[in-house]
Amino acid sequence: MIDSVLVANRGEIACRIFRTARRLGIRTVAVYSDADSAAKHVREADVAVRIGPADARESYLNVARILEVAHAERVQAIHPGYGFLSENAQFAGACAQAGFRFVGPKPETIAVMGSKITAKARVLSAGVPILPGYHGMHQDMAHLEVQARALGFPIMLKPAAGGGGKGMRVLRNESELLPALRAARRLAENHFGDGALLLERYLPQPRHIEVQVFGDHYGSRVHMGDRDCSVQRRHQKVIEEAPAPGISAETRERIYTTALTVAREFDYINAGTVEFLVDGNDFYFMEMNTRLQVEHAVTEAVTGLDLVEWQLRVAAGEPLPLRQSEIRLRGHAIEARVCAEDPQQNFMPSPGELSLVRWPEAEDIRVDCGFDTGDVVPTNYDSLIGKVIAWASSRSEAVERLARALDETVCVGVNCNQKWLAEVLRAPTFTQQRHHVGWLEERAAGAASRDTAI
Repeated sequence: MIDSVLVANRGEIACRIFRTARRLGIRTVAVYSDADSAAKHVREADVAVRIGPADARESYLNVARILEVAHAERVQAIHPGYGFLSENAQFAGACAQAGFRFVGPKPETIAVMGSKITAKARVLSAGVPILPGYHGMHQDMAHLEVQARALGFPIMLKPAAGGGGKGMRVLRNESELLPALRAARRLAENHFGDGALLLERYLPQPRHIEVQVFGDHYGSRVHMGDRDCSVQRRHQKVIEEAPAPGISAETRERIYTTALTVAREFDYINAGTVEFLVDGNDFYFMEMNTRLQVEHAVTEAVTGLDLVEWQLRVAAGEPLPLRQSEIRLRGHAIEARVCAEDPQQNFMPSPGELSLVRWPEAEDIRVDCGFDTGDVVPTNYDSLIGKVIAWASSRSEAVERLARALDETVCVGVNCNQKWLAEVLRAPTFTQQRHHVGWLEERAAGAASRDTAI
């Protein structure tokens, strides 16, 4: 087993990884920027080392500095968490070249999956369904215009690189096309260093369903069930649950089979997530996230497994701890992301000192957090403070249990979204399983609805 690990990340996910590492007797090394010098993840590590100023480009994205610390602290492995360098093929390759075990997939897998164009071409050749559209390498504007008109409106426009919904836009008529293509190309070049774009048929009310997969170095591949991540705001996940409600057993099994096909096609190693858009009984491959997901906790809740432990064991060269037939799912779990943002001000980030934080304590409630009373939410990074996860034997009970837990969550000193999240959970559209990817945006636009809570 690995005896020491450096977590090249911060906040909630660094604290989460340290928790498993401590249980396994693994020495932990944190890295931090000037903005995080007194952060919770710094306090919880065995060793914490400054890597640079607050600007992420000079700290959490500084590969040379992270590797320098890894050498100095003589760690065996580097865990990237999520965000920052977690899906950076060059970073994964540099870790391996420097003699460290990278807790994630092979660099070449990350590289292929990093482009939606190359990824979709590969999975299509393996018989995996994808949305009709243009996923080609011919990227001049005139060609993209022709392809868009041939596809017909409305169209979803996406950068081929990157993720997190950044740059995605629905084009509803031809008058929007050329300005949107130009804007999307500028954004993609500036944020991802790759201006390639893809066009896809727009589904008006799809669900976002994903499957947790794992692979080892010996050819074994398993799935750990599915998650529904359809409650989104600006293409960012807000609430996630496992299993996805309202999916037929036959469709669910086809989705599992397809997810494992994708994992085998790429000889996938370690934790990954295969994401689909689901429209009735039809589903389409979107992308594969080559890392641990923010929402991994709901999978842990319904399987009783520790995904970070699995990651570390696979990175150490061990086979998968369980076969597919030994992975059992029970009950229902649901998670909400508590963020320092103001729902009354269009969800503007709300950095500052947390003069009081009180997380819920109740049976079958789990909290993964990166901040406690007295900590400062910096202006430089993501606004996620923590995640509250509820488990119960039924979906309705889990939803209400989570809503009550959010009622009990207290964050003083910054504006926070926990009350808004509780309202979302209690909205009839959500409790009656009528939600879809665009639901919250429709609400924000004043679409007709019987829900009055949000």
